[in-house]
Formats: sequence, structure tokens, C-alpha cells
Amino acid sequence: MKRKVIVVGAGAAGLLASGYLAKDGLDVVLAERNDRPGRKLMITGKGRCNVTNNCTMINELVESVPTNGRFLHSAFSSFMPYDTVDFFESRGVELKIERGERVFPASDKAVDIVDALTSFSKESGAKLIKARVTELLLENGEVKGVKTEDGEEIPADAVLVTTGGVSYPLTGSTGDGYMLAKQAGHTVVDPKPSLVPLVCHEGFCSDLQGLSLRNVSISVVDSDSYKEVYRDFGEMLFTHFGVSGPMILSASAHLKDMKERKYEIHIDLKPALSYEQLDARVQRDFLENSNRNFINALDKLLPKKIVPVVVKLCGVKPSYKVNQVTREMRAKLVNVLKDIKLTVLGFRPIEEAIVTSGGVNVKEINPKTMESKLTKGLYFAGEVIDVDAYTGGFNLQTAFSTGYLAAKSIKESLQ
Repeated sequence: MKRKVIVVGAGAAGLLASGYLAKDGLDVVLAERNDRPGRKLMITGKGRCNVTNNCTMINELVESVPTNGRFLHSAFSSFMPYDTVDFFESRGVELKIERGERVFPASDKAVDIVDALTSFSKESGAKLIKARVTELLLENGEVKGVKTEDGEEIPADAVLVTTGGVSYPLTGSTGDGYMLAKQAGHTVVDPKPSLVPLVCHEGFCSDLQGLSLRNVSISVVDSDSYKEVYRDFGEMLFTHFGVSGPMILSASAHLKDMKERKYEIHIDLKPALSYEQLDARVQRDFLENSNRNFINALDKLLPKKIVPVVVKLCGVKPSYKVNQVTREMRAKLVNVLKDIKLTVLGFRPIEEAIVTSGGVNVKEINPKTMESKLTKGLYFAGEVIDVDAYTGGFNLQTAFSTGYLAAKSIKESLQ
């Protein structure tokens, strides 16, 4: 008689794990509360699905997980980014590498990733059922199965919880896994938003809504100690409430003990140029535009939308002729171009976070197997665990690696 495993949650970790478990001859039930699997995967990477990061070193992966990265060493060792690439390419999904070693489907369609994972799970023999698991069946420190919202009891030899966190609740990430973990005696680190847009004080953010800045750099400073907590180069986006985009989302993972005005963001619009080089560039532009109004002389230097904001910040009258601009005025302009300050008021709501920081305490999970240290036969994988990574494909790689390691460990324990 086949040994039975229940996987709770058909996201990245659950789909991959259920497929490997079924492929190895186990009787696998994949319970998903949504009508369709992979709901959250469908919206990752703005619908393009940044499936992994093409880095080859384990220490690089570990360093890309600011919360409990070392806990994932064994998981990453068991299933690396190149394994993720092989998995999808062997299933007919062509991949491509973009800036920052981000790996995407060549089609730019997340549905190709979801379809590949779903077909792998089904073709391997896992049975996908629509059910919300609300309770673990426990007996003498062991898991014996699960109970669904409808009252049905499903017996099992092992249970793998892969329900995600609490970000994007419309996709089914509503914290069910935390409830199951607590029932088994686990501590759950309070969920907080990570990889989340930031609300800023400055009103000009809303004026710049929709403006994407590329090849700029940011420095995030703790305004209490004035120590730099994060620095990055790349892309950011202005919104009606503040800022978002890849650099800002990554920065948010470093903003601990968030409170109003605790952090400042300093934007360098021209990081490739030193102060002196930028001043020389401005002087050249001014020579070409000496009879134009100041506000009309910056279009070669900046995106049109940000020009009025920069002019206002440097305090030079927009109607001044360029040949009236003094050295002091030019110095103020260069200072603004090298340092636009934003005051952070807080995170956007956790529902808007790409991932959740917090979850099942890693001290209560065996990092070599993903099995609970408190309840035999109970395993965890993916975002339900208290690990969260930067943007760039690292969070999905974490889901795949922990899902694979949990499946491998379950198979070995039931043989």
C-alpha cells in the first residue's frame, strides 16, 4: 500500500514538491483553496514571473536572503538556480536572462511557468483537490492527516505546508499556514511587509506619479544615527503615495523597526558623474542654451516630467535666463541632481507587499530536511517560513529549493 502525503497549498513550492513526491511513487494529495493553482505566481514580476536568479554560488544566494539566509544553505545546495532552469527548459519553457541576472520565461508570460508546474504535478500523479485545510490531525507528537473546512478528514503519513504568507490575500495567501503551525505548537514570527513600496512625505512624488527613473542610485539613511542602511543602483518608480520599483522594494527589506520619518532616501540622478564632472556637463548645456529660460534648458539632462520639481528644489526662478544663472545657483542645481531627499513615512499595507517577512520560526524547523522539530511528519516550505529575499528571483528560488528539499526528505523518511 502506497504511503500518503498531503501538500497544503498549490503555489511554487507546493506544485514542485507534489510533483516530485508523486513521481517517486507516493500517494499525493495537493489541497488548494483557490479554483486554480499558482494564483500568486501569475502576478509575480508584473505578470512576467521572475522565476529565479542566474547566480551560481550558494553564498551569493544566502546573502540575497536578509532574513535567516543561513537557514537555507542545505535547501539551496539541494536545488540550485541551474536546477530550476533545467526543470523548466526540460518542460519546454524557454527562458532568458535580463539585467541583474534575473531569469524570465522568453514569452514574458507567467502562465507558462504556472502551466509547466501544474502539468508536472498532475502528470507525476499528484491529485489536485479544491479544499481549504483548517486543521492538522495530530496524535502523540505526530501528524496523522488534515481536516478541511467542510469537515472532511484526510489521513496521511506526512503533511507539507506550503501556503505562503499574507501578502496579496486575493491570491489565497491569507495566513492559513500560520494557523496550522501554531496548532502544532510552533512559534510564528509576526508577519511584516517586505519588498513593499514606501510612503513618502514629499508632495512632489504624486506630481511625478508614473515616472520611472533608470540608472540612478539611492542611499537609505537612518535619520536617528545617520548611518547608511542600504545602497543600490538601478530602477525606481514614483507613485501617488511615494516610491516603488526594484531598488525601493529591495531597500524595504532593510528598514527595520519602521516608524514615521525614521528613514531618508537620497537619490542621485547622475551617479556615473562626480560633482565636478556633472558641473562641467551643466556648464556645457548652459552654453548651448544661454538665451533660453532656465526651466527649458534642462531637457537634455533630465526626463521632462522631473524638470519642474528639480527647478523648484534648487530655488532658481524658472523664468530666469540661463545667462543670468550664477555659479551659486548652478551649484544648487548640481547638489539637487546628486541628492534629492525623500522622507519615508512608512510601508504601504502588507496586502501590497510582494513577500511577507515573518512566519514559522526557523529555529523550530530542521534546515537539513524542512521537517518540524516539534511534530514528526510535518514539513514546511516556501514563504510560510520566516525567510524573505531581495527582488531578482530569489524568493521563488527559495520556494523551489525548500519545496524540493522537503519532498526529498519526506520520500526518504517514508521508504
